[in-house]
Amino acid sequence: MCMNNFISRPAMEVAYVCEWEKRPKSNHCPSIPLVSAWSCRNLIAFSTDLKNEDDEKDLCHMIHIIDTEHPWDVYSINSGHTEVISCLEWDQAGSKLLSADGDGQIKCWAMTEHLVNSWESTQSSSVEGDPIVALSWLHNGVKLALHIEKSGSSNFGEKFSRVKFSPSLTLFGGKPMEGWLAVTVSGLVTVSLLKPNGTLLSASESLCRLRGRVALADIAFTGGGNIVVATTDGSSCSPVQFYKVCVSVVNEKCRIDTELLPSLFMRCTTDPVRRDKYPAVTHLKFLTRENSEQVLLCASSPTGSIVECWSLRKEGLPVNNIFQHRSPVLGEKQPMILKWRILSATNDLDRVSAVALPKLPISISNTDLKVASETKFCPGLGLALAFHDGNIHILHRLSLHTMGVHYSSSSGSSQRVGEEPSIKRQRTGGPIMHFKALQFSWTSLALVGVDNHGKLHMIRVSPSMGQILEMNTLLRHLLFLLEYCMVTGYDWWDVLLHVQPGMVHNLVERLHEEYMRQNQALQQVLSTRIVAVKASLCKLSSATAPRACDFHAKLLLIAISSTLKSLLRPHVLNTPDKSPGDRLAEICAKNTDTDIDKVMINLKTEEFVLDGPPLQSLQQLIQWVGDFVLYLLANLPNQGSIVRPGFGFLRDGAALGMLREMMVMIRIWGLLKPGCLPIYTATSDNQDSMSLLFRLLTKLWLCSRDESHPQEPDESLIDECCLLPSQLLVPTMDWLPINDGIITKMQSKHSLRLQFGKPYTLPGLNSSTQCHDSSVGCPYRSPGSQRIDNLRCLHMGVCPTEDIKACTRCGCVTMLRSPNKTNAMKQWEQRWIKNCLCGARHRSPSAIYNGAAGEEKVSLHQPGLPNACSVARRQFPRIAPS
Repeated sequence: MCMNNFISRPAMEVAYVCEWEKRPKSNHCPSIPLVSAWSCRNLIAFSTDLKNEDDEKDLCHMIHIIDTEHPWDVYSINSGHTEVISCLEWDQAGSKLLSADGDGQIKCWAMTEHLVNSWESTQSSSVEGDPIVALSWLHNGVKLALHIEKSGSSNFGEKFSRVKFSPSLTLFGGKPMEGWLAVTVSGLVTVSLLKPNGTLLSASESLCRLRGRVALADIAFTGGGNIVVATTDGSSCSPVQFYKVCVSVVNEKCRIDTELLPSLFMRCTTDPVRRDKYPAVTHLKFLTRENSEQVLLCASSPTGSIVECWSLRKEGLPVNNIFQHRSPVLGEKQPMILKWRILSATNDLDRVSAVALPKLPISISNTDLKVASETKFCPGLGLALAFHDGNIHILHRLSLHTMGVHYSSSSGSSQRVGEEPSIKRQRTGGPIMHFKALQFSWTSLALVGVDNHGKLHMIRVSPSMGQILEMNTLLRHLLFLLEYCMVTGYDWWDVLLHVQPGMVHNLVERLHEEYMRQNQALQQVLSTRIVAVKASLCKLSSATAPRACDFHAKLLLIAISSTLKSLLRPHVLNTPDKSPGDRLAEICAKNTDTDIDKVMINLKTEEFVLDGPPLQSLQQLIQWVGDFVLYLLANLPNQGSIVRPGFGFLRDGAALGMLREMMVMIRIWGLLKPGCLPIYTATSDNQDSMSLLFRLLTKLWLCSRDESHPQEPDESLIDECCLLPSQLLVPTMDWLPINDGIITKMQSKHSLRLQFGKPYTLPGLNSSTQCHDSSVGCPYRSPGSQRIDNLRCLHMGVCPTEDIKACTRCGCVTMLRSPNKTNAMKQWEQRWIKNCLCGARHRSPSAIYNGAAGEEKVSLHQPGLPNACSVARRQFPRIAPS
């Protein structure tokens, strides 16, 4: 429903479902228990068992890892575990994965060559024959708090504050030590520490003197660097025990100290009506890993469940009556004790099959909860319960009242609270689908569930939990979470799930406004991250697709500029504070001369002296800069009512100034090594192409130098730019990557049906035909076109023979291994070993160039540039600087 600028969507709705290939006899079966984990980089790991077609008793315990943008590109690992996998845990950076099984084996998995779809086991530890029931990485001491009440503040430091939190274990100098901690079924706690030299330091200790069976356990951390472990033997009549665990290293040996903390008995066991109704504890979870004072318990029977939320509080110790009348000593305080108190409990529920807890670090004080209810900002407030009838309920994490309900496909579509399912459940002979594993994303805007058939369901979770919102309020919520991802460095794919095409322009503009309000230091830290966020937003709408081209070009421009400037060295050691690159920027900003040689006179050319090989090896990057300047100027007359790629640069004074600085730098290097200069195809032999382009670029820069009061280019500049295609051959800036992800195809409310191992294709689009979107001037890639290495700016031919990798978000394609041997180019390539230009990870695409339908690529080249002055004098529209 959308009426009068109000918007309402269901609390939860399925975005896509990914299933295994249908065979006469399926050999994929879910593990018991089935486990899953969702990383801050939006990678999802889950387990299944793989049957041997000849012997069904022979099972391989598999771990599957997918990226949410390419769910069909699953990387399946034969884990080598001898028993069912019981735990999966991502590290805080989202780049390493722990797995543990029912035989006490723990394995650490890391990316091979930093690819999200290639993994290998790097470390392992074991407690022979002792099944692992709980597993966690040690805390690294980094904790950020989200303040909902400050969401309207213009300062990121007020919205997101760093919380004082000590790492579980530190090395010399306070650096957090990496490692993991596990709890076994016999009550043993085992710790494995990764030493800087790569070796593993392990130790084990009993949680208490009298070891007993531990059916369920969970791990949390305290601000003082301690670890708290909660355990239960599985019976709801038994106490839930809590232990404080301290880890230290003494004389190169790991030491573990444990201490018993106050325990609790579930309320349902003291209730005469429910005393024997729910005999087994099936779920035990701390509400957050960084809060050991709140715990969630679920007790179940074969037909139903009940959930209780408990909190640890300080209470005054009661004093015997004979001491009540004693006069208190000055300064004496009443003795305090820690005691567990129940916060809330549910009524009788259907049997719970899985629990998911939010990862968003919102404050849960009474003030914050009141603000959240007033602003209708719900992410992080609810926990998810999956039931054996296939439904999912989101309950308030403290009060446990229902916030939203998602009905399974057999009982109807997603509904808001209070609504009845529109379609009654159909009774079928087969087993009812239900979720065996459930996980929230890191912004709590998405849920992933793996059902009892091994299918993966991606579910959108509304930021307002289905309440009717004004459009401005919804935009403010999404903006708040995008800013959170920018500050933390987390991937924002799950936020994009809720962005409709009509929201893109407003979100980009508001994001830019908020960014410009930050201090200069923070702006510099976030300078590339905000450009990457803008680019991913603009891809969601065809109206803003050309701006996505501009933002990708800006990312490459910033990277090339910083790399070229880093090659400059001061001529003498006792130089002032400013580097040669800073002095270059300062002189170019002050000197407004249109003659490139006159600008060069003011520079110390000895600081630009480099050897020949580095300059020659960087020629393809220098060529990209030269081609891009020519493209922008040649397209200046073509930017009319239709927004085309490159339009955003024509009002971006900072980017034009950066291009101007690099042209001066390249001009000086050309005097030392002419072979490094960009190559232009000119109609006249005696034409100085760089001087011509610099003069026109300077005139354009002068128009937009003052971003608060930009000026229109004069007619003489537009006329000269009109003549450029007749003086120089305008290059094809065909560098924007293929957009083969799923996010741009999920704008409709209908869920997508996907299959593991089979790339999703756009229905009705034939890859053998080349189509053209004239409204934005963005042609799709034809199957026989040249392939570009987007990071090295090299042509790889129509059918590349080299191994390649592609970015999981922007799609940038580059060769997996370097063909270069010079140090200067290796320095450039080293920047992109782990991450792409946009900050996302790479994957090794198995069939990225197989001509599948849906391969599209936006081109910056516009054929048939106008060469008539009458066309050139069309209105030049104003836009705000991006």
